[in-house]
Amino acid sequence: MDFEQIKELIKLVDSSELAFFEINTQSEHIKMDKSLNRNVSENSAPSSATNSIPTVQNIAENIVGKNESVAKNESNINSEENSDDDDTIVITSPMVGTFYSKPSPDSETFVSAGDKISKGKVLCIIEAMKLMNEIESEYDGTIVKCLVNEGDMVEYGQPLFKIKGE
Repeated sequence: MDFEQIKELIKLVDSSELAFFEINTQSEHIKMDKSLNRNVSENSAPSSATNSIPTVQNIAENIVGKNESVAKNESNINSEENSDDDDTIVITSPMVGTFYSKPSPDSETFVSAGDKISKGKVLCIIEAMKLMNEIESEYDGTIVKCLVNEGDMVEYGQPLFKIKGE
């Protein structure tokens, strides 16, 4: 599929009532999700968090440089993992969604920097398509840092927590 066909496809999906569109061929995979901009107001000034949210309007730009940006993101994650001790583990998001550090607005956070955790401990919730997904630790250790703020949109593979392994 050439760039013009992709742009036309984006326009069709954007003008439709579809919230999600995905197409797989032997050589290509295209996924569009208009629900990602549900918390973004058109009149609000763009913030750094808003600019990082992929929307149907900017997918065409992202597709062109996709391979380069994926390679850059992976190298950033790997360099972040290796920049600290060998014991430091980076827990990444298993999905795209909204990050919540506590079960309800008036509750305590699941974990904070300095907390000791064990395998199976709930670290956060990621809301995806109105489903609340509890993210559990796969490691024993101590939380070094939370890398995401309450209510932020997170992407698949985005670092969420740094943990110092036991």
